Amino acid sequence: MRFMSDLLSGWQPAPAGFKHVVSVSLGNSKRDAREEITLLGQPFVLERLGTDGDVGKAAELFRALDGRVNAFGLGGADLYVIADGRRYTFANVRKLVSNARITPVLDGSGLKNTLERNAISQLDPLLEWRTRRVLMVSAVDRFGMAEALAEHGADVVYGDLIFGLNLDRPIRNITTLRRVARLALPAITKLPQDWFYPTGDKQETSVEGKGTRYYAWADVIAGDTHYAKRYAPRDLRGKTILTQTITPADREWMRERGAARLITTTPRIGSRNFATNVLEAFFVALSGRQEALSEGEYLDYVRQVGFRPEITELGGG
Repeated sequence: MRFMSDLLSGWQPAPAGFKHVVSVSLGNSKRDAREEITLLGQPFVLERLGTDGDVGKAAELFRALDGRVNAFGLGGADLYVIADGRRYTFANVRKLVSNARITPVLDGSGLKNTLERNAISQLDPLLEWRTRRVLMVSAVDRFGMAEALAEHGADVVYGDLIFGLNLDRPIRNITTLRRVARLALPAITKLPQDWFYPTGDKQETSVEGKGTRYYAWADVIAGDTHYAKRYAPRDLRGKTILTQTITPADREWMRERGAARLITTTPRIGSRNFATNVLEAFFVALSGRQEALSEGEYLDYVRQVGFRPEITELGGG
């Protein structure tokens, strides 16, 4: 067991007058970041602390910082999955976040269901979804985006069975995805999440060959950054990547593989695009509440701060 003083060695609380959001992530600590921003007149520190897949360390961080920051994000795992209007809870993740008893913990699921759905509509004039083939590497954790792509007429392959459960069974329509979600999620949410989502060092490794033909078929690769990178072939020439959490190293990775365009559902803050869990925690801290907001409240804040998709032409063809 680590002593608290060792765990927080070098950590700095936010300056006076700032609100402080900390994302405790099961992901790789190489992706850590800390940025100071001011939005709607309120200064903030947004921070991400990775634990390299160490659940014990994540639990200790929640305990050590509980009550000392305004809101927690939960990274590298989902507490909830909102699919087809239903909310499913991962039992082991609920146990993890119970270590925070004062500070609210947000996993980004509410914002995925609103901000990302809205982003698909905003991007329609540019991408003309009815003309696009889209590989959504994982859809049940981003059901708002999945439904919006279907509503805008995109030709979509939902890759949940291919990449999440190692079954070469592409899901080709939203009706089937809803059926799979209803049947599978009650069982899946009882399993450890790292069985089907990369954490720690797995976020930096690739599994080539799995689903390569679906990447080759698609014009747009959409969904979680780690999933998209983990299973991507070396040749991504001409592809558009639609995702959310991006570091400078991720951008370089995409350029090296020949991707033509990167679109993130929110703009860059400092040197990176923060994950939805950080931004959801940011909005809750901004509101002064101690609980998740409604979908309408999230959308209202998104409009107030002017968050829109960020488009970067990478030059690959």
